[in-house]
Amino acid sequence: NVVLTPAQARNIEKFTGIPAVDRSGLILDIFGRRAKSAEGKLQVELARLNYMLPRLGGLGVVLSRLGGGTGTSGPGETELETDRRKVRLRIQRVKKELGQVHKHRQLIRTGRKKRNFITAAIVGYTNAGKSTLLNTLTGSQTYVEDKVFATLDPKSQMRVLGDGSRVLFVDTVGFIQDLPHGLVEAFHATLKEVVEADFLIHVLDIFDNKAAEHKASVEKVLDDIGAGAC
Repeated sequence: NVVLTPAQARNIEKFTGIPAVDRSGLILDIFGRRAKSAEGKLQVELARLNYMLPRLGGLGVVLSRLGGGTGTSGPGETELETDRRKVRLRIQRVKKELGQVHKHRQLIRTGRKKRNFITAAIVGYTNAGKSTLLNTLTGSQTYVEDKVFATLDPKSQMRVLGDGSRVLFVDTVGFIQDLPHGLVEAFHATLKEVVEADFLIHVLDIFDNKAAEHKASVEKVLDDIGAGAC
């Protein structure tokens, strides 16, 4: 349950002879299994590539086909150097694709403002009940399951209030204590939904004996991304 430096991971692997998986690596593995949309998969891939790059050569890192350009090895280039070059090239391509996603999302947000939608982002610790609340508020059938990070892609549902105003509720990715920085960077487009929302609904599970800790963790992430209380 800690973040290991690449050197620490290699030393543990050398001593034990088995792969070492730290907290960030485990979270990335879970995200990789949960990602469904093209955007979600790109975001997870970027985070995993950035995590993998300094760890190439360890027992826990196997470089599979990354796609994209292959290139050729120069004179004397080692297999490790070739792998690093492939990863860097793939990172550039994924960032470019995500850049297009950012532009598309910004156009959507601009369109909402022009139509005077009120946007409410539902935030909270992972598995706190955000998707269940979205379904209750809007009558939608968003996927719900009792597991961490069941929702990776923001889901939006409209609700027309009694006065005729239209509120767009946005279900967001769950936060977690000490969220790896690489994930915050990779999920920039998704977290932007939280930053630009008109207001936030913070969901807490009162039956969780760590609710107070989870509340503090969520508030810290909100502060880190510029969406904290003024």
